[in-house]
Amino acid sequence: MPTVYKILGQSAPSATTSTDLYTVPSSTQAVVSSIVVTNRDTAAATYRISCATDGAALANSQYIAYDVTVGGSDSTIITIGATLGDNDKIRVYASTANLTFTAFGSEIS
Repeated sequence: MPTVYKILGQSAPSATTSTDLYTVPSSTQAVVSSIVVTNRDTAAATYRISCATDGAALANSQYIAYDVTVGGSDSTIITIGATLGDNDKIRVYASTANLTFTAFGSEIS
C-alpha cells in the first residue's frame, strides 16, 4: 500500500457556508496530520471544522472545532492526527470570507 504525503485540501469558503475541505477518495485511507486556519483580515473571525463518516450529512456530533476565534492577521495550527476512511469528509465553516483552510496529511491506497 503506497503512502502519499500531500496537501489534502485547501479552501477559502464563502462566509457562513459549510464547505467540503477534503473527501477521502474511494478505496483509500487518510491521516490528517494538521489543519491550518489563516485569517487574511485584520479583524478576528470564528471557524468550525467537522468530520463526517462516509460523507454523512452535517450533524452536531461531527464537530471537532466550533466557533473558535482566530485573531486578525493570524493563523491557528491544529495538530490532529485524524484517521479517515474512504468517502469520509472534512468540512469547514467561517464567519467571514477572509479565512483560508489547509489540510496536510497522507493518503494510503
